Amino acid sequence: MTLVRYGTATGRWVLLATVLGSSLAFIDATVVNIALPAIGQGLGAPAAGLQWTVNGYALSLASLILLGGALGDRYGRRRVFQLGVGWFAAASLLCGVAPTVELLIGARVLQGMGGALLTPGALAILEASFVRADRSRAIGAWSGLAGVGGALGPFLGGWLVQVANWRLIFLINVPLALAVMAVTARHVPESRDAAAGTRIDVAGVLTGAAGLAGLTYGFTAWPVRGPDGPAVVASLAVGVAGLIAFVLVERRSAHPMLPLEVFASRAFSAANAVTFLVYAANGGVFFLVVLNLQVVAGFSPLAAGVALLPVTGLMLLLSARSGALAMRIGPRIPLTAGPLTCAVALVLLSRIGPGASYPLDVLPPVVLFGLGLALLVAPLTATALGALDDARAGIASGVNNAVARAAGLLAVAVLPLAAGLGGGSLTEPEDLRPAYRSAMLLCAVLMAAGGAVAAALVPSRLPSAAPEVAGPAPRTPVRSFCDPAGPPRHPRPDRA
Repeated sequence: MTLVRYGTATGRWVLLATVLGSSLAFIDATVVNIALPAIGQGLGAPAAGLQWTVNGYALSLASLILLGGALGDRYGRRRVFQLGVGWFAAASLLCGVAPTVELLIGARVLQGMGGALLTPGALAILEASFVRADRSRAIGAWSGLAGVGGALGPFLGGWLVQVANWRLIFLINVPLALAVMAVTARHVPESRDAAAGTRIDVAGVLTGAAGLAGLTYGFTAWPVRGPDGPAVVASLAVGVAGLIAFVLVERRSAHPMLPLEVFASRAFSAANAVTFLVYAANGGVFFLVVLNLQVVAGFSPLAAGVALLPVTGLMLLLSARSGALAMRIGPRIPLTAGPLTCAVALVLLSRIGPGASYPLDVLPPVVLFGLGLALLVAPLTATALGALDDARAGIASGVNNAVARAAGLLAVAVLPLAAGLGGGSLTEPEDLRPAYRSAMLLCAVLMAAGGAVAAALVPSRLPSAAPEVAGPAPRTPVRSFCDPAGPPRHPRPDRA
């Protein structure tokens, strides 16, 4: 079994499997929001119950995503990815038939667990399956196509709820998951980290999950209960204590779930710092722009949802090209120029107010923002994954996903407060308008900071590795990242 080339039949199947698998998790993260009123009416659920149909999924996903990456490195990325897809499908079936909101919340927590297994596995499979020269392009294509899946979630959910029943938004996952499992089993090569061993770092799992769960719940409950609410304070304290304990445990563990020496890589640490800043800004943008368009500018819900579609379209068209560009010129320039472009776009977006015109006031900054994201997302992901040894692709993907999700949660919780909303309402135009402007300017600062960090810390070139595509008699051994139980092989173009 050999590494594959982008554009070959096998490469397209690998990309299809990872895109569809990731889209399951991405779509479910957004589609449920559209169906909440119908779910509440159908199950007679109170507001708190409806909130936890969303939060329960996010909580378990964020808490276990590092574990998902570590399990893939140890037991095989394809195997754990398939387990996650199957788990997600079974949980989706339980969601679709849940007779009460309590059972629905429990099934959503199980869905998040499945998502934690499949999400880091998708990127780790791309990193381990494609030859090094093609990885940035493959990750770029994955970013664009998976982004389309996430963007289509609200439209798919709205259509299914309107023409049929809210339960279909969960039940439709089952046949899609079965298709992903079939394609993965037939076309995706297995890969793992032979040095990772097979022992599970139980203490690391528990402390890491407690840390991420505490922070996730604390930031989620912050807007409702306030920063001084007992549940918020206790949860954040548990989160901080859990993460401190996690670091201490991982330093002493013989088989750590997250080897701390990965952060000795300047490129890896810098890429994750940029990820935190950029995705914190993204979390605020995608939460507040659509809200401001409806509440302040007077757009309909459908028009507000469609307003940001150019971002998805530009990422679909340009992400693979931007990944290929980063391979040629290095990641520093795209990771500097992309966030700075987004920062300019956010300054322009901050001016959207009552009576805004879509063609004149909204579309130009949205297009500029899409161009900035298309320039930075694929190189950023490729840098985070490529900065480490390829055998640690699962760990690299798990850390980067956890950083991005934590940043998004923090932004949604903190930005309205930092922007001066305080006790105001997000649905009152006079309260939201000044807070929205301040929040967009804060997001612009975060983006600019991300560009500055990239310019200062991201290397102009990632460390080179042994060549992976060679002639019939290569002088340098070429390492294969397929199953290490098999004999080492040299990839051949005719087999790619």
